[in-house]
Amino acid sequence: MSKLRLWHYKLISVLPRQQLLGQWRELNSIYKKQDKHILINFVYDYPKQDLYLYSMEIISEFFDRNYKINFDNFDNYFADLPYKSIANNKDIIFKEKMNERYLKQCLYNLQEKYDCGGISQEEWQKIEDKFGGIM
Repeated sequence: MSKLRLWHYKLISVLPRQQLLGQWRELNSIYKKQDKHILINFVYDYPKQDLYLYSMEIISEFFDRNYKINFDNFDNYFADLPYKSIANNKDIIFKEKMNERYLKQCLYNLQEKYDCGGISQEEWQKIEDKFGGIM
């Protein structure tokens, strides 16, 4: 099994292309197989609405970048969710999990990828511009 991770929602707008595409693959794995992994098990401790809101943040970023995605697994997974009752409030997404500590963990993970050559200078600069003071 691959190493699953949900990036902190505050990072989504600056996630490098590879990490954003990987995030959609990982979400689809949750939608389709309800995968379990130590880094994502927290998802199942929260209401389904949290994953829906998180997913919508990812989808919104895909649209902003003009990436095309398949919605089949997403639609099937959330078919029973009453969409109209969901408040669009990012601050409630996995509230206890996606805190400042988790943000720093994700930032350090991205920094390691940059240091090892897996993220370009241009992609890293976007992260630095937004979060440089946190690290």
